[in-house]
Amino acid sequence: MLLLNRNTDHRALLDASDANMLSVEAAREIERFLAHRDDYKATPLVSLPGLAREIDVGSIHLKDEGHRLGLGSFKALGGSYAVIRLVLEETGRRLGRAIDASELQSPEVKAIARGMTVSCATDGNHGRSVAQGAQLVGAKCAIFVHSGVSDERVAAIARFGAQMIRVNGNYDDSVAEASRVAADKGWITVSDTSWPGYERIPGLVMQGYTALLSEALHQLSEPPTHMFVQAGVGGVAASIAGHFSVLSGDKRPFFTVVEPSRAACLFESARAGHPIKVDHGQSTVMAMLECYEPSLIAWRILSRAADAFMTVDDEDAISIMKRLANPRGGDPAMVAGESGGVGLAGLLKVASDQTLRARIHLGPDARVLLINTEGATDPRLYEELVGATPAQVAARNVERLQKASSS
Repeated sequence: MLLLNRNTDHRALLDASDANMLSVEAAREIERFLAHRDDYKATPLVSLPGLAREIDVGSIHLKDEGHRLGLGSFKALGGSYAVIRLVLEETGRRLGRAIDASELQSPEVKAIARGMTVSCATDGNHGRSVAQGAQLVGAKCAIFVHSGVSDERVAAIARFGAQMIRVNGNYDDSVAEASRVAADKGWITVSDTSWPGYERIPGLVMQGYTALLSEALHQLSEPPTHMFVQAGVGGVAASIAGHFSVLSGDKRPFFTVVEPSRAACLFESARAGHPIKVDHGQSTVMAMLECYEPSLIAWRILSRAADAFMTVDDEDAISIMKRLANPRGGDPAMVAGESGGVGLAGLLKVASDQTLRARIHLGPDARVLLINTEGATDPRLYEELVGATPAQVAARNVERLQKASSS
């Protein structure tokens, strides 16, 4: 269930290209870039003191990406940023000068964007981000979804004007088909996973994710000692672990990667000591994490910057959804999708086992930082699993605050 990182390059410096991609300067550029978006604001950092007391740690803070840029997921930071960067770069090449983010809505940028088509494969959230980015700049967009993606998630992407293409099979099958068709048609693949010869664009996607860590560090009074971050292909986990490695070196927090037990490609890669593809078996409810082969960039970073890898079961993920919707100890209610609270599920599993707590030095002074990576991106499934709608969960906080103010 929990595997300490025993790879020979654990705690080694990042490759120069990865360190540059996740550098302080790059993170500042992301912040400057986001400032030009009318819909940008920092997502909430929620304290859970009741749960912290319950599991005997110093503090728990949960960065709530369910409020991110109207998409309800941290993915809004990556795909759309990469699309906009690519359009600005292409405009700059054609005009022979650097194009700033402030020129995003200029006639020159719009004219060039109209002749570009971006595409990707998705489980849902990344595709929405790519489609949103394309809509913002006026580019065309084609999104490939595998047979397991719900109709609700497909409709959420299509609302941004993207052409939707269904692919038989799983996520990895859709990635392969998206890459093949894009190469044939001259489209630009904006993937959140990387493979040999294809790293720069996934690197831009990961670069965008650093914004959530920059925000969290501004919002915290003290840096965390521990992080539990969920992973599919590993992009957001690697972005955060790698950026912390650049920022803090050996003083960075103990970093645990958490995956579904039914799709644990990073866990098995850590066990093997090299990136491997795992077999596709029974699907997991953690749909946004159902990936069977790690991103090469993500593995290269996590093999150095992650300290442990672990798995959780579907029942754990659903239990966390319900726990966050029905909190105890005075904590606020939160809406977390099927993949959103998986990092918290990992924390609770470790906290309940004294041997595991000792293994990662999770003591009563631990300051834990987690990410709710998505809200209810499939509201119908959320209600089915939790027994309440997202609106009903949000109303519980209003009721809690009213009671607190009257007492």
